[in-house]
Amino acid sequence: MSFTNNTITFPELIKQKRDGGQFSDADIQVFVQGIKSRTIQDSQIGAMLMAIWLKGMSEEETLQLTREMMKSGEVFVWPDEWLVVDKHSTGGVGDKVSLPLTPALAACGCKVPMISGRGLAHTGGTLDKLESIPGFNVSQSVEQIKQILQDIGCCIVGQTESLVPADRVLYALRDATSTVDSLPLITSSIISKKGAEGLNALLLDVKFGRAALYKDLDSARSLAQSLVTVGNNLGVKTGAVLSRMDAPIGRCVGNAVEVCEALECLKGRGPDDLNELVSTLGGYLLWMSGHSSSLEKGKNDIMQKLINGEGLKKFEDMLVAQGVSADVARSLCADGADYFQHMKQATHQTELKAQHYGTVLEIDGLVLAKVLHRLGAGRNKSGEKIDHSVGAELLVDVGQQVTKGQSWIKIHHNSPELSTQQHSDLQKALLIISCDKYKKESRIAQFIHPNMS
Repeated sequence: MSFTNNTITFPELIKQKRDGGQFSDADIQVFVQGIKSRTIQDSQIGAMLMAIWLKGMSEEETLQLTREMMKSGEVFVWPDEWLVVDKHSTGGVGDKVSLPLTPALAACGCKVPMISGRGLAHTGGTLDKLESIPGFNVSQSVEQIKQILQDIGCCIVGQTESLVPADRVLYALRDATSTVDSLPLITSSIISKKGAEGLNALLLDVKFGRAALYKDLDSARSLAQSLVTVGNNLGVKTGAVLSRMDAPIGRCVGNAVEVCEALECLKGRGPDDLNELVSTLGGYLLWMSGHSSSLEKGKNDIMQKLINGEGLKKFEDMLVAQGVSADVARSLCADGADYFQHMKQATHQTELKAQHYGTVLEIDGLVLAKVLHRLGAGRNKSGEKIDHSVGAELLVDVGQQVTKGQSWIKIHHNSPELSTQQHSDLQKALLIISCDKYKKESRIAQFIHPNMS
């Protein structure tokens, strides 16, 4: 039996939220402590999550829930002279931005303790991508994280046992109870983990479009504003970028092939839209944290680290610090690297041909991701193994003119051949129109600055 105070039982608290009531700070504190101590049954937590999904939470309730979740475990404390920053994406297709951005920020003098997640459903996970590299260890202790930051300036790791333990419970139950898309629950999950990192500045990349959690700009803006408001109220300077997520980011989708593309970005050869996201998100963080005098100066600083190799050197050092052999790290970061000398390559590569002449109007990232998911690149539930070698390379860009019969995509797969349905689905993902001119939109749609919340 669990009590919120001497008179109200937890079932009564569930009823209170179910009926649209508002929780006190004490109610939320006991709820989170009960989750952490496991004195509340999973069925009761699930019922509470559904009540929150149905009735929502006020701004004050969401802030208190986030604060209590953050305090449920260890909160990092860094030396005063460190500038500690991070970014978080709400997930997408081909989103390998963290891989070049993290070392580029470190090369600018920031400390980046990036705590990332794994892919689920159609979205890719940063940890899964990095585990394509033999030896890379995403499981680092708090002491190891601190040492890597001291020595190198950046790391990309999974959530530690001591960091926001309440979120691990809620995250799993949200998936099981179909409450993943609750605004207060998303906000508290993301900001509690980032708040526990002890950041000076945080940037949220909130995506909208067919391949994003939120399909339209207005709903994505609501999430972004909630994240920015709660982050700033917790004392972390927090901003957000709203970015389009229809076509895949860059030209590669899948774990190993995305690592290859991230390395190309770090060698100054990244595709335009990936470069735009890395430089804009990094530049905004540098400007927001006071490191750069303007957004444009910050963007230029990030691009310079991609061009001059300093970001690449930080990435190589991070690989070694997280378990990759020095020889493998050096080989991957060499100018003419054969990436699949070290990472697993799929047995088969199948190219599909454009069926019409014209200009590429759309490449549906969601359709592509779902096909790759069925081929083994993704997982349906937490803990499932994935095939890191499965992926796709886009051979054309949105806005590019193509001829009938021209190869537009290469699928990396280990099944003997693609099914008729997979062929059909992939061809439907490519939309070609009879048009000679097409203006390609920027990925970045809007900024939400810290002082707007």
